[in-house]
Amino acid sequence: MRGIVILLVGLLATGCGSAVAGSGEARAVEDARDNARDVARRFYIYNARVYPAEFVAHNVADLNGVEVMRFTGRTTAGDGVRVVVRVSGVALEGGWVPGEQVTVMRCFELRFATSADSDDDEPRDVTCPPGSPRTFKPWPKTPDIPVERLEKALPRVPVGGRVDEAKVRKAVASVRLDPAIHREFKTEGDVVGGLLWIKPEYADALDCVLLRVSPGRTSVWVPPRTQRMIGEGGCDVDNAIDPMPPPH
Repeated sequence: MRGIVILLVGLLATGCGSAVAGSGEARAVEDARDNARDVARRFYIYNARVYPAEFVAHNVADLNGVEVMRFTGRTTAGDGVRVVVRVSGVALEGGWVPGEQVTVMRCFELRFATSADSDDDEPRDVTCPPGSPRTFKPWPKTPDIPVERLEKALPRVPVGGRVDEAKVRKAVASVRLDPAIHREFKTEGDVVGGLLWIKPEYADALDCVLLRVSPGRTSVWVPPRTQRMIGEGGCDVDNAIDPMPPPH
């Protein structure tokens, strides 16, 4: 995404090939199998994370040269999600004197599951399902939080002046943020803090921007990713009032 990287725990393929051993076609089939291995190795599923089947298949289909022909299962929990991919393989015909190039298309079934055995990583051919490859809708776009526009819109309060939360709220509203972006404000003493945040789909970290208006200084910033991880407290309006120290 967008986008987002899934990590692989297991891979399962069933079926058999029919190419003659040692032929250019056989070597092309092995090349296709290697490509299927590469598809699997791009992913690793954390045991603690469960992903829906369409999310897995969509990520696989985004890879260059990979077609998703079918996927089954509901989530990566339990028995997991099975994805049939179609990939190409290429080799040269002949022995010591290379001949013409041989290209094959082969299908393999990959299993993505939190319970999978990492030793199940040797793909074998399956019959390609009939019909066209599966297509997926574009990934939903996470609205951007415009840091520079916020910096320009927020009030500057002179030293010795008074910060008005209502004016800070009005300034943020003037930026016309996407309605999906959450907004929180808090006043503590002579400081007004603000938090703007949104959670990208299936992400481990929030997208958030903090703002702080005090006499003599107006600040807008994005916390480090480690602080934006869910549960780390970086995307909290209190962090705008009293900022956390940077991570080591």
